[in-house]
Amino acid sequence: MSDETDSTRDYGEFVETLLTRQSSLSRRLQQVAQYLLNNPEDAAIFTIIEIARRAGVPPSAITRFAKELGFDGFAALQAMFKQRLLGPRMSYADRIQAVNRELSPPAKGSRPNDPHQVADTFIQAAFDALLRLREDVAKADLVPFVDALQSAKAVHIAAARGAFGVGSYTYYGLSRIGKRAFLVDNLGAMRAEQLAAMDQDDVLLVITFDDYTPETVDLARKAHASGRTVLAITDNELSPVAPLASHALYVKEGRLGHFRSQVPAMVLCQTLVMCLGYRNPETAPAH
Repeated sequence: MSDETDSTRDYGEFVETLLTRQSSLSRRLQQVAQYLLNNPEDAAIFTIIEIARRAGVPPSAITRFAKELGFDGFAALQAMFKQRLLGPRMSYADRIQAVNRELSPPAKGSRPNDPHQVADTFIQAAFDALLRLREDVAKADLVPFVDALQSAKAVHIAAARGAFGVGSYTYYGLSRIGKRAFLVDNLGAMRAEQLAAMDQDDVLLVITFDDYTPETVDLARKAHASGRTVLAITDNELSPVAPLASHALYVKEGRLGHFRSQVPAMVLCQTLVMCLGYRNPETAPAH
């Protein structure tokens, strides 16, 4: 293995490589990439068989992905994720291992009968996602994102399907602190008209996660093409809305089957709303 290939051992460079190579990867390998970016702790801890099971791909796809990205194989790829996990916040990684060993999945065709078991599984997934969010927020560019929201004449929020609850709360929160906000809800099938109502000084805040809602992605593309400012809250750098956004924040949601925990995204949006509120003396929360 050459020194040039060894440069991909840095996680940041690994993500940059993925961004440039994304279009050349097969759909299966893109599925692997999405899972690894959304679950980097799993990639550092689990066996290739377990990672493949969780990603919904055969183990051979993990190996192909590693070699496609310039690694000798899965072991070298996992070493890079292990290196990412090490550092001053290792205690969080330890805690993630301890609390996020989700209950063993039920046998195929069966369902858990104990509501407490279901609740415990979702609580652990949310806790895991919050620990990840705390790590990611420490490295995120929150200030420019808040600056863009503050300078906007109005904030138009596009969030649908699984992200609709988070988008609706964000609209409510911004309205409560006196920020002009509009929910692009497609009422009366007038999504295009709602987008056209955006002024040049407004911003479009898009909230979408894997599997990205096509209507939300389409709104982001049209807003970007018309010269409007787009802000994004999504899951990782490979998201289709990430390159359209002036600023993007990433949330790795806890996922259990077809369900995703909305807790981390809600916490991030509450953070943004509170930051704006503190900047406005008239709406700042009382100390």
